[in-house]
Amino acid sequence: MCNGHQHHHEATTAAPVGADLSFHVEDMTCGHCAGVIKGAIEKTVPGAAVHADPASRTVVVGGVSDAAHIAEIITAAGYTPEARA
Repeated sequence: MCNGHQHHHEATTAAPVGADLSFHVEDMTCGHCAGVIKGAIEKTVPGAAVHADPASRTVVVGGVSDAAHIAEIITAAGYTPEARA
């Protein structure tokens, strides 16, 4: 969770078209948090389309089918993902 940054609630990217995976990340509270999660996923899974929206606390990942792997990446970045159906 981000405590040292101003909390801006804007989305960091447009939602991917045909998104495959969605996660609720309660402790993603600002644009900085969203950027950390987005960057971690994009660095680990090149080509993944990531939309991290702190206002809805939702991370949507397109072009990926392994939810457990994405959850591990988000967890390693310091956040708590909950997969959405």
